[in-house]
Amino acid sequence: MKEFTHFDEKGRPKMVDVSDKESTLREAVVTGSIIMEEETLKMILDKRIEKGDVFSVAQIAGIMGAKKTFEVIPMCHPLPITSIKIEFSHSFEPAKIDIKANVKAFAKTGVEMEAFTAVSVAALTIYDMCKAVDRKMEITGIKLLEKKGGKSGHFVRESSS
Repeated sequence: MKEFTHFDEKGRPKMVDVSDKESTLREAVVTGSIIMEEETLKMILDKRIEKGDVFSVAQIAGIMGAKKTFEVIPMCHPLPITSIKIEFSHSFEPAKIDIKANVKAFAKTGVEMEAFTAVSVAALTIYDMCKAVDRKMEITGIKLLEKKGGKSGHFVRESSS
């Protein structure tokens, strides 16, 4: 069995030492969805949500979330993020908004957690802004689509999963 990397020889938590690793371009793409009532989606698209422009606020929140990942995930390293892109798309069957985050950094460790955080915070922001009209919204399907850079190489999720 592989040793746990986030515990020292006495079993106490530690941040992994990446001092000897080479910095390389790291990239991660994560996606997720928020399912809602059709009327809620129409209100978002028509900018009729009382709290404001849902997509603009969620985009800023997702970017901020990625930048602050190391502050909320205990063993994450602070990274020099060079790019954060968040995209939204929607459909009506079922009524949902899909969120995709692409995060890049020239670093010694990957940016998957930053991309996960970006999608999660964007989805939570959409929920927060729309909960007054739709408490049945469901955040779902958050997953890594692609990861590049580093020793573990290139990962691409097969479309069926």
